[in-house]
Formats: sequence, C-alpha cells, structure tokens
Amino acid sequence: MTPRARARLTAIIVILCGLGLALGFALYGLSGKITYFQTPTDIATGALTSQQLERSIRVGGLVKTGTLKQSGETFTFTLTDGPNDLDVSYKGVLPDLFREGQGIVAHGHYDAGTKLFTADEVLAKHDENYMPPDVKKGLEDAHKQGLQTLMESDGN
Repeated sequence: MTPRARARLTAIIVILCGLGLALGFALYGLSGKITYFQTPTDIATGALTSQQLERSIRVGGLVKTGTLKQSGETFTFTLTDGPNDLDVSYKGVLPDLFREGQGIVAHGHYDAGTKLFTADEVLAKHDENYMPPDVKKGLEDAHKQGLQTLMESDGN
C-alpha cells in the first residue's frame, strides 16, 4: 500500500469513527425524550413493563360515552380502544374538539396502584376535513358575497 493510499484510508476511518461517535451521542441524548404511544389494551394486558409505565407515555383511544365528569378544574373520563378501558384524570382546560365518542391522545403517567392515568396534556383528534369555526364562517361569508356579486353582474 502506498503512503498516499494509507493516508486516505486513515482519513476515511477517522471520519467514519467521528460520524459514528456523533450519531451515538445524538441517539443517547434523544433516548430520554422518546415518548411511546400505547393503547388501553397495552396497559390492561400487562404488555408494558413497570419501567415503561414509570416513563411518560401517550395513550390513545375514544372517549367512552357517558363517562365525562368534571369536578372544579379536574376532568375524569374513560378512554377505550374497544376491548379495554382506561380511566383518565386531567386537570386543566380541555381542547375545543374534545367530546364523548371523539378520538383523543393523552400524554402523562400511569399509576398501576390506582389504575389511573393522569394526563398532563390532552390532544383531540379530528378528521382531515376539519376546519376551525372562524375560518369556515369566513369562507361561507366570502361565498355568499361572491354569489351576491355574480347575481348583481348578471342582472345588469
């Protein structure tokens, strides 16, 4: 091997080691920030280890009809994925799209002793056709105005 080829090989090895080290540090730094998505069935069937339950998790499902209760600023409801239910407690203001029968994702901690999921954040899911009420009203007004302008121009 010529000295020039050896220098290139050494440079390539050093660069690859540096990239590997940087990737390792990045993954290690992100590992504490990862939040896994679970379902009520995952929790009810014991599919999660106690170490996984100690971490912050996200639970998704439908809000079971007739279970939403409010006591001051605290809301309690049951989240279901069909076969299993999970009681959820949340203190704060619920999203505008939150209602019974609606799909939600709750982010928080599960207490295996009380079998209660305490949510720090509740996100209401919506379909791809959702439009905020003020935008919908603005579009309807613009549509009416456009029809009015069209009718006026046809009458002249």
